[in-house]
Amino acid sequence: MPDALASPSVPPAPPTPPIPLAALLAREELGLRLLAGPEDRDLHWVHTSEMGDPYPYLLGGELLLTAGVQLTDPGHYVSRVVAAGAAALGFGVAPVYDTVPPALVAACERHGLPLVEVPPPTTFTAIARAVWRLMAEARHRELRRVAQAQQGLATAAARPDPVPAVLRQLTARLDGAWAVLLSAEGAPLATAGRSPSPETHAALARLARVVSPPPEPAPLESTGPAGSPPPAARPAPATSTPPAARPAPSSATDTVGDGHLAAYALAGGQRLVLAVASDRREAGDHTIAGVAVVLLSLLTTPHQGAAESARAAALVRLLLGADAGEVAPLLGADEWIVVHARPAAEATGPDPLAAAALGAALGSALVDATEEGGVRVLLAGGAREIEPQPGWTLGVSAPVPPSELPAADLRAERAVRRAEATRSALVRDRGEAGGGLASLVTPDEARAHARVRLAPIAASPALVTTLRTWLSLHGSWDRTAVALDVHRNTVRQRVARCATLLDADLDDADVRMDLWFALRWL
Repeated sequence: MPDALASPSVPPAPPTPPIPLAALLAREELGLRLLAGPEDRDLHWVHTSEMGDPYPYLLGGELLLTAGVQLTDPGHYVSRVVAAGAAALGFGVAPVYDTVPPALVAACERHGLPLVEVPPPTTFTAIARAVWRLMAEARHRELRRVAQAQQGLATAAARPDPVPAVLRQLTARLDGAWAVLLSAEGAPLATAGRSPSPETHAALARLARVVSPPPEPAPLESTGPAGSPPPAARPAPATSTPPAARPAPSSATDTVGDGHLAAYALAGGQRLVLAVASDRREAGDHTIAGVAVVLLSLLTTPHQGAAESARAAALVRLLLGADAGEVAPLLGADEWIVVHARPAAEATGPDPLAAAALGAALGSALVDATEEGGVRVLLAGGAREIEPQPGWTLGVSAPVPPSELPAADLRAERAVRRAEATRSALVRDRGEAGGGLASLVTPDEARAHARVRLAPIAASPALVTTLRTWLSLHGSWDRTAVALDVHRNTVRQRVARCATLLDADLDDADVRMDLWFALRWL
């Protein structure tokens, strides 16, 4: 079945490329030895714990390192590690054990959990450093491959036959894949690469209907048989109101045998679909296909002269001092949604092509690629349903009138930070309906209180950001570390420094509430 929508019970992978366990075992300087289980596991991170039950502290996908300080029941311990979703277990020989306990080896073999022996000269820190180095190398290879593919696809789009050229370049960058551009009726408009089997053709056609389902047929008016009353005179059948149709995803994937399939809906309202079949899936494939999607969308969408003229007129009026509320009607909307997006892969700077691809997928040309590699998108209309986008983490504001866009921008930024911390593909801002207790204080009073209360740390953006993120995540060290991309010990040190400078007991709920209120208005 197509995996267009991920199960909410399965946490998304972290924004770092995993590495195979076999690559870590191949590092001869570490001297690691596989004692049980398979070596074809992917490692997403490294975690060290001497807890008797590490289950509550694992996120899944870890190489868990332990010296067995509190290992009393190997069978129960391994079952808990497997239940937490750890990828592998590394057992350090010495100082607690001279050898890996046979009962632990048997339990790992029984549960299919890879067990790695860590010899005495090798420190856990050295293993963690090796994993991060391998991840950095993998990320560098991925980014270089994506950058080269972007250049090749952009060059192909400038050729006299741009659509076939883009498809040919895409199949070359995806290492011999087959690509087809399908019409709204499912007919192939252009293809590139070696044609796959009929079974794959049929599976791609089904997958294309997932991202571009046929429109619902309009109900037919019947005059009824001869002698019967006209339709208006007959009583309407007692039926319940049908539920609203679920919007189609912008992309979907599937597998046929050992092959990988993907389908992407093109923007522009033409209901065209890019379908791709490949023998294997590599990191960066979806990003490369996304670049091809935006190029094909631009190449196949009719020129919208009226819309471009309206955007130009709005920009001119804003530059000449007009209010946003006066300009908004030119763009055809009274309410707006702000979307903040962060790429799953680490970005080195603004990427206009990736930003344009995201804007096309969301259906907006109002896109801003920030210097930090993120993207801001402005969407017209308050009733839009924003869907998660492959390769992006999204924060979505509530619909607001033009006068409240700056506040919506801040709320979208907070939402995307929360999405990163919880490793969610998309987080929606709930808005400020009702105002709560904060509405009882004027903004000027709130800002004055914030300046006085937070004066001891106001000069340190790192402390302010850490305290705000830590409070928003209910004091979770690990989730705050993920959100800020720092070590959890750094989070602890910064929060302790904030407590000292503010002379505050951060274990007190009233103090936390007061600081959170102040941070909102700083």
